[in-house]
Amino acid sequence: MTATHLEPAGQRQSRAAAASGWIGSALAYYDFFIYATAASLVFPQLFFPSANPTLGIVASLATYGVGCVARPIGAVALGHIGDTRGRRNAMLVCLVLMGLSTMAIGMLPSYGRAGVWAPALLVALRLVQGFAVAGEISGASSMILEHAPFGRRGYFASFALQGAQAGQILAAVAFLPLSWVLPQRTFMAWGWRIPFLLSVFVLVAGYFIRREVSETPAFVEEAAKGEAPRAPVIEAIAHHWDDMLRVVGMSLMNVVPVVATMFGAAIAVQPGHGVAMDASVYLWMPAVGNLVAVVVIPFVGNFSDRVGRRPPMIVGSLLSGLLAFAYLYAISVRSAPLAFLFSVLMWGVLYQGYNAVFPSFYPELFPTRARVSGMAIAQTIGIMLTALLPALFAAVAPPGSAGAPTMIGALAFGVTVVSALAAWSARETYRVRLDDLGERNAACVDRATYYAMRRLSAAGATGCAPARRENLDPGFREGPLDIGESDAAGTFRATALMHASRCGSDRRAVSPSPRRGAASRRRAPAPDG
Repeated sequence: MTATHLEPAGQRQSRAAAASGWIGSALAYYDFFIYATAASLVFPQLFFPSANPTLGIVASLATYGVGCVARPIGAVALGHIGDTRGRRNAMLVCLVLMGLSTMAIGMLPSYGRAGVWAPALLVALRLVQGFAVAGEISGASSMILEHAPFGRRGYFASFALQGAQAGQILAAVAFLPLSWVLPQRTFMAWGWRIPFLLSVFVLVAGYFIRREVSETPAFVEEAAKGEAPRAPVIEAIAHHWDDMLRVVGMSLMNVVPVVATMFGAAIAVQPGHGVAMDASVYLWMPAVGNLVAVVVIPFVGNFSDRVGRRPPMIVGSLLSGLLAFAYLYAISVRSAPLAFLFSVLMWGVLYQGYNAVFPSFYPELFPTRARVSGMAIAQTIGIMLTALLPALFAAVAPPGSAGAPTMIGALAFGVTVVSALAAWSARETYRVRLDDLGERNAACVDRATYYAMRRLSAAGATGCAPARRENLDPGFREGPLDIGESDAAGTFRATALMHASRCGSDRRAVSPSPRRGAASRRRAPAPDG
């Protein structure tokens, strides 16, 4: 295919898009994790009272999975909006639905006051949450990716997940002071509602930030040409089903947060498991792990721009899965120091090899026409499958059973192996130009040119609107460097090209490389960037 525009050159909208993705992800995952925490600590007693504590735990954790059952529906609807009406519009819809449904959970009556209506309303609102969150990460990742300068897509897209980790910190912080200050009876009566109601502040801030972000040039250009698809979901499934299956497999890595936040909490504090760790002590574990993750994520995203997306994803998947054993074992033997250490290593460091990279890797597997739909549907199917794991874990290794942590750890590691294999089977994308993403045989930009353009992007240069690459140099080759062309020549060619595109230089601004002659010129399919 022939490229029609360069990668985004300026960084103002890149930063605005990253901020927008950050705040939206923070709200989505704040809501997600306060529900996960409440489902382990509060909901079994308030919404699912039973003489058998095991039944209450299983029923409460099952509502967590029910929310994810709605995600495929939300992925289809919100993916369609993102690919036909714009990434920005889809992100605003996600934000408002998620924020309002979370606040409504904080106002629900308990089973003692409303009877069966209480758990029924809880399930209904969880379904709304699941519908809304289905398009959040895919929409935010696509918007950031399409605004990011070439060679920096992994770095900028990682901020969507840094926001997610920040949201988890806020969720833990929201519960920690309440668990300290309020008596247990007061906390169970109304204290647990406060974190749900506080989401209104993030909702308002996120709405105004997202309104300030412009639509991506890639989508605007496609819409202006009348090429926006009428049925992006069908197009994604028909033409990119294999990459969707890979994303489903990689998304099974969500088993790590399931183990870290939900089953770790259940084993630590629920009476049925017999560990009886203090809830306030346990709540510090994910909080510290997330603090470390917030620092680590941009470095891993930047690292993936240097070495590729696949290596950190594969290594992070396998090693974080192995540490699931050690983490659950430390909780089972009531060793808070060991649990802290393994939580930080598993959740704060190793898991980020996957978590910081998928916001760039997933959308890079799909073309602009079906990017949001392809990623949203595939990722939410994978998340839906992992969200059903808590109920499975509770059934296979119920509270009080011998070897429950070992059994759950083994199952979790097996799932991470599947995720690593899915990442291994995917093609590398970090040096593919934006216009060619989603093409199975797209050529990569040669390393010398790529790193030269990456250095210019990292320098923070800003400039004019992107120019057409073919107008900059009549002899410019879209493929790899000539054999024998030096790194210096490649660097010169990329530097001149980038400055020409940013500063409005005409086609004479780029001199041909020293070895470029009629016999050596060639055009390969245009790689992105």
